[in-house]
Amino acid sequence: MKTRQQCLVTIGAQGAKGDIAALDGAIDAALDNVLTVNEIKEALSQLYAYAGFPRSLNALSTLQTVMKRRDAEHREYETGREATSLPDGYNALAEGTRVQTQLSGAPFNYSFVPATDYYLKAHLFGDIFSSDVLSYAERELVTLGAISALPGCESQLLSHARGALNMGVTRDDLAAVPACLESNVGKAEASRARKAVSTALGQPAGESTDEPELLFAKGEPNTAYARYFIGNSYLAPLANGEGKLPVSNVTFEPGCRNNWHIHHKGGQILICVDGEGWYQEWGKPARKLKAGDVVDIPAEVKHWHGATRDSWFQHIAISVPAEGASNTWLEEVTDEDYNKLK
Repeated sequence: MKTRQQCLVTIGAQGAKGDIAALDGAIDAALDNVLTVNEIKEALSQLYAYAGFPRSLNALSTLQTVMKRRDAEHREYETGREATSLPDGYNALAEGTRVQTQLSGAPFNYSFVPATDYYLKAHLFGDIFSSDVLSYAERELVTLGAISALPGCESQLLSHARGALNMGVTRDDLAAVPACLESNVGKAEASRARKAVSTALGQPAGESTDEPELLFAKGEPNTAYARYFIGNSYLAPLANGEGKLPVSNVTFEPGCRNNWHIHHKGGQILICVDGEGWYQEWGKPARKLKAGDVVDIPAEVKHWHGATRDSWFQHIAISVPAEGASNTWLEEVTDEDYNKLK
């Protein structure tokens, strides 16, 4: 799952949960060249259909707060494009019926309350979904995040987990939703999502995110650097005090990798301890890694590292000390390039 998609799931969940401080951080991270203001507006406006106006309005106010802060700090963000205008004679009820049928996989009528049936078709799926600022698949990721944050809504969560596949969410991305929630929102939200996603994918509960018995404890979700990773990673500091080298165990879930990046002045040493992974320097072939391998990364070399598609991966990362050492994080390792690795 790409950073953009992780941000949509996280924003949906934190907005529905009402955790304003966490939502503030999630929005701020999303604006760092991942989502535009108008895309976040769409996600948070859609939120009202699943979590109510109070949560949606609070979330939109949080977006305003983040924008004002970034303006004061001279931190840029992209406003993004507006939705394409709808054609003359647009029929929200007819179009909403079509979209809801696509999501459900069959015609759906809530005959018990015809007015609610009309609201769902004409307003939610006809009006809100008509905006092409977000795709149908992206809207479903927002919805999955939101409903995962609402206890007692497991049946609706399962319906949307199944429907997400009909709306263009890939099986791999759907399977990654629980881990995204565990890293960025909470274990309760992840647990609800895991049950629904596993059922929708026809897997035993938890299969998509089960982990092997790892050599080192995986530590806590690597939230501080999550924006620089595709997939979910975990961090367990081993030594990081005065007079000691900064040493951490980094755990990557299958398919997780960090962005291309450069260590300035001081390099880094990786000691691989469990699973299988990749290391690649710019302009060179990727190197397959396994337990016992050591990678000496020179300063000023553009590179990335992470897990293989079907294996967890752990390495010890040792930062080589140097005065004025720093990191520069660069572009993502695209799915196209990553999936070519054998």
